[in-house]
Amino acid sequence: MLPLRDDNPKFSRPVVNYTIIALNVLIFLYELSLGPYTRSFFLRYGLIPFEYTHLVDIGIPSAIPWNLLTSMFLHGSFAHIAGNMLYLWIFGDNVEDRMGHGKYLLFYILAGLAAALTQILMNPSSKVPMIGASGAISGVLGAYAVLFPRARVYTLVPNPFLFGLFYSIVALPAFLLLGFWFLFQLLFGFASLPAGGGGGVAWFAHIGGFVFGVIAVKFFARKPRWEWVEW
Repeated sequence: MLPLRDDNPKFSRPVVNYTIIALNVLIFLYELSLGPYTRSFFLRYGLIPFEYTHLVDIGIPSAIPWNLLTSMFLHGSFAHIAGNMLYLWIFGDNVEDRMGHGKYLLFYILAGLAAALTQILMNPSSKVPMIGASGAISGVLGAYAVLFPRARVYTLVPNPFLFGLFYSIVALPAFLLLGFWFLFQLLFGFASLPAGGGGGVAWFAHIGGFVFGVIAVKFFARKPRWEWVEW
């Protein structure tokens, strides 16, 4: 299932969300310019769990502890950044609207840190650089699910009776779409444990970010605008 847009109105311009998206895109364009040096760039600024759990550098010296932050802005392919930025574009604006610009930025960074630490805890021996904004974005998804559970999200859904070859656009409530998304992360996350989760998708970063978002949103979100009383 692929979300396309929601019908959730916003009452302010999400300048922080736009800035985060622009920064991710600019850094990805810079990565493309590196050519054969991209791998070294990832080894330095990506997050390698083994280096944190064993307090050693493997190969190229890593930018510890700054790579806890820098890893959130790196992406390995066009599909990787396109998928992440699509989710952030759809769900981030309303969360920023409810939190305010400064709190949203802090929330986003803390969600990314929570995601990274969860992945380190669950996969401490991995020597594969962890890159991507999906951990922080998972926190945004968790917050959205709590704040706007009944918001309609127009989603591209495969037809199960035609082997997924044909798709329909269906308006799903956010709690259903994001609940299914979280269940998907749990299933694949725990399924990856026997194999050690050495590469591929950082499932537990998604899980950790989402859980952080669900729990922490109450400390960051303000009341809906229609509940404000102004004199």
